[in-house]
Amino acid sequence: MAERPPAGPAQATVDPLLLATVRIATFDGSRGLTTASGFFFRRDERLYLVSSRHVFIDEASHHHPDRIEIELHADAANLANSTGLSVLLYRDGLADWRQGEDDAGAIDVAVIEIDPAALPDTVELAAFTLENFPGPQDDVPIGQLLLIPGFPLGFHDGLHHFPVVRHGAVASPYGWRFQGMGWFLTDVRAHRGISGAPVVVAAPGRGPLPWLLLGVHSARFDMGDRDLKSDESLGLNAAWYPDIIATLTDAAIATTPALPADPAGLEAGAASAEPGAGSPA
Repeated sequence: MAERPPAGPAQATVDPLLLATVRIATFDGSRGLTTASGFFFRRDERLYLVSSRHVFIDEASHHHPDRIEIELHADAANLANSTGLSVLLYRDGLADWRQGEDDAGAIDVAVIEIDPAALPDTVELAAFTLENFPGPQDDVPIGQLLLIPGFPLGFHDGLHHFPVVRHGAVASPYGWRFQGMGWFLTDVRAHRGISGAPVVVAAPGRGPLPWLLLGVHSARFDMGDRDLKSDESLGLNAAWYPDIIATLTDAAIATTPALPADPAGLEAGAASAEPGAGSPA
């Protein structure tokens, strides 16, 4: 008689990367619109949600949500216990997120501050910090293997509320602005719903969150003249360099009271931050 495989541990250790990456659902009032990915970023005592700017507003597709919901682990002792946190995107008719631009134009990254008073006392989450940014001591060669945790087409572990993880490689020289934009390329197999996910490589000893934040996944590339029958899609994606997150949170700290350092070695142009554009639909 064949032996049964041993039972797993009562509660295996959870990689904090899975607790830093969150599922985002966008809404217009009570009407659900889209799903996307995002991650937490902490500056001192302030907590931010980072995602793609087009998750919060996308004029080209007439995407105008007025709020988002993020899924949180409500109990460290029971990660199957989750709760939703609703975050308004507008305050007094003005956008509450921050977005940025550089010499090449708009950057598809945005941050919005999370009120710590709105979080459950028992919430279990992790957050990237400036310590997770690449510096001159970090070599990221062409072909470097990387991971993107996220929620492709909204798919995830619905019991434990974890993202799934896709892997691929750095597909353009890291630190160089591909086609003059503040991004580099990856060849991860991506779907709708991964927009805003962190692009990472393992970095043991990098503090409580042992991952190097290479960028923010934005969008897939394709060729407009591709023969849909004969030619496969490129399978390439844009990931924005993470220095824009420092710029956006610097601006937020300088101009807004708290609710109740750029990385070296990147050839990204000087970026500026501004409040989110647009008004509620």
